[in-house]
Amino acid sequence: MNPGLVPGFFLLGISRRQVSVMFTRNGVQYVFHHLGIPTPEIRPDERYNASFGMYTSDSSCGLMRVQWHRFEADSALDPLIRSVPHAAFKVSDLAIALEGHRLLLAPYEPIEGFRVAIIEDGGIPIEFIETSLNDDEIWKRARSQSSAAA
Repeated sequence: MNPGLVPGFFLLGISRRQVSVMFTRNGVQYVFHHLGIPTPEIRPDERYNASFGMYTSDSSCGLMRVQWHRFEADSALDPLIRSVPHAAFKVSDLAIALEGHRLLLAPYEPIEGFRVAIIEDGGIPIEFIETSLNDDEIWKRARSQSSAAA
């Protein structure tokens, strides 16, 4: 078996299929989840998060998950989050993944069972997600709620 493939990786909330662990660092496994792209454009089906002054919508990209993020002028989110695209990874241990990094967004739970934090690494925002939900549950819940993850 390929050591990069993890069958039924329940800690990341994925089952019934194999996922490719992109890398492991300090015992934490990282699986690519989505790409977040800041945009000034109003997009269809935006979800609003009043706490962050941010609108989120899903792209129609078929090869990978992409989220568009539009921010109000007075959004309290860090300028890096508002201006630089970010990769998001599911991680097997959020607390360990955050160690030694500058937090741009402290851990919070935008969807029940879905914890998120954003760090800065080399001038790039990186989102970490720890969840017990599978991808279908994550995207369904995200679309049905008025708040949005980063």
